Amino acid sequence: MSEPGRALPSCRSRTRRPTAPNRFTGAVRWAGRLLCWSLAAGMTTAATDLLLAPSAGWWPVLWPLPWYLACVSLLAWAVLRAREEAAHRPPDEEDLPGAWDTAA
Repeated sequence: MSEPGRALPSCRSRTRRPTAPNRFTGAVRWAGRLLCWSLAAGMTTAATDLLLAPSAGWWPVLWPLPWYLACVSLLAWAVLRAREEAAHRPPDEEDLPGAWDTAA
């Protein structure tokens, strides 16, 4: 049992400051959100096309648009995510300055 008023070890402190955000973090989030919403819109338009079979002249142009947007947003998200991950990696041993070897 834990003491009253003491947080469990699995609970994170809310006062903890997050790590410094990368410049790609916001773009990755927005690309991910766009991907999710375009997939939802694509599934909705596909279900509408299947169940209701709209006969409007503009419908054959409209219903595949969310799928095209999903493909574009998937590519954008993948590129941005790869760049975000590359920015978090420490430099390789070969890329370190020579003065760092003598610092220890």
